[in-house]
Amino acid sequence: MKSSVSEQSLYIESEDEDDQENEFSKEEQDGNISDSSDDYLNDQIQQHSKPNSLNTKWPQSYRQSIDLYSSVPSPSITFLGTPTLSRISSSILSSSLKRRHTPEIFPSAAKPLLPTLADEQQPQRRRSSHSLLPPIPPTKASAKKSAKADVSHEVPASRQSSYGQAVLNGMNVLCGVGILSTPYAVKEGGWVGMSILFIFAALSYYTGLLLRYCLDSQPGLETYPDIGQAAFGTAGRLAISIILYAELYACCVEHIILESDNLSALFPNAHLNLGAYELNSHQLFAFLTVIAVLPTVWLRDLSVLSYISAGGVIASILVVICLFWVGLVDKISFEQSQGTALNLTTLPVAIGLYGYCYSGHAVFPNIYTSMEKPNQYPAVLLTSFGICTLMYAGVAVMGYMMFGESTLSQFTLNMPQNLVASKIAVWTTVVNPFTKYALTMTPVAMSLEELIPSNHLKSHIYSILIRTALVISTLVVSLTIPFFGLVMAFIGSLLTMLVTLILPCACFMSIVRGKITRLQGSLCILIIVVGVISSIFGTYSSVSEIIKNLS
Repeated sequence: MKSSVSEQSLYIESEDEDDQENEFSKEEQDGNISDSSDDYLNDQIQQHSKPNSLNTKWPQSYRQSIDLYSSVPSPSITFLGTPTLSRISSSILSSSLKRRHTPEIFPSAAKPLLPTLADEQQPQRRRSSHSLLPPIPPTKASAKKSAKADVSHEVPASRQSSYGQAVLNGMNVLCGVGILSTPYAVKEGGWVGMSILFIFAALSYYTGLLLRYCLDSQPGLETYPDIGQAAFGTAGRLAISIILYAELYACCVEHIILESDNLSALFPNAHLNLGAYELNSHQLFAFLTVIAVLPTVWLRDLSVLSYISAGGVIASILVVICLFWVGLVDKISFEQSQGTALNLTTLPVAIGLYGYCYSGHAVFPNIYTSMEKPNQYPAVLLTSFGICTLMYAGVAVMGYMMFGESTLSQFTLNMPQNLVASKIAVWTTVVNPFTKYALTMTPVAMSLEELIPSNHLKSHIYSILIRTALVISTLVVSLTIPFFGLVMAFIGSLLTMLVTLILPCACFMSIVRGKITRLQGSLCILIIVVGVISSIFGTYSSVSEIIKNLS
């Protein structure tokens, strides 16, 4: 295991860090280091290293992997982009495989998040892995070497995520492939059914705020699994973690289906003969997609992919512009059919599709704890939800008006292939998942790698095997159930309803029980009821449609 850990740990030194070391050495030689500074450092390390059940239970790698999955690099930070990327890009695997909590140093005094009585009793701000390093007095070289022995890479961040960067992170999570299926959702649910999109937006925004209150309820809470443990103990942590990882895994399956559908639309005659078996275009491109993404899943440093995938917001906006360009500038004929007002038969499928659009709650706690000004979190959520909802609604209306009852599960498949705007939209849709796949699968892989014994000599090999098996399994699932819209409806109905509506309310009511107002309790119960009903009907309908299509 020692050799594997050394291979997985990346040591990156910046010029700023070297300059800092030189300054520290000079001050040490001048005799300016006091014993109090050492006591301060040791006190901070010991304080953070105290046994904490939230830091020692599976999964320990959730925070780091989700940060990399969701962060948008900031051009104002000089080294690796965000504080998150600069800290975890070097040890993204070693921290999880060592199965230990690495002590870090955090500010001893900071402004409280909320001016409440609890803050007076707990004047120290909740620790966050995004917290700025304090202006610690110079430490001795031995202390610095000791810190490096525990932390494979630690670069002091100059700042935390700003309001704009937090909004981009929120949009990058919310505005994903779900936007491709909103016209199909209108077809399935009707025009009146489109109101579900706005209802889910309002409810999801409120539950996003509830996650903040859960995080602020006690120190040490940083992630969604932490909230689950605070609310329901170890069982809650495990259940929420499994649901979140299942959602990420299902999204990887969607990426394979998406690539297969769009590439086969571009090259419909592509096929491959393998003896007695012939691969059609869908199967062939699914295989080729897996071959292309597999090496990226093996990567130790995913920071480059994180930079590229941050363009997901730009990619989504570009695809939307292309759709409107085709409809308004190229002026393709609009369907004469006005559609139905409400289609009760397939409305549950539309519920799942609309629900999938707001599956960002797994990342909201990370975004909140990374903000420089946490009091801006409600505004960040409101801006992210507002912009994304407008994009969803605009695409839904324009796409369904253009293609009517012939609307497919991805509007890019309906766009005329002879138009330049259509080609841009399709190729943008094709390229984006190649960067998203590895970042989406990495949290799942790291959680499984934590289960490898830390002293196992072949843990590095097992890590490769786990990641390869996960990728191959997504290929098998995507070939078995190659229905993009129905799989999305299933994910949105079963998993997203749990993560977005049901669990935030349940955790909030459990954590702050006794202090919750009657209005808050009633609203939480209402949201849980809406989530449960939507989940039951949506899951049943999507599974029934999948079985029907398979048969």
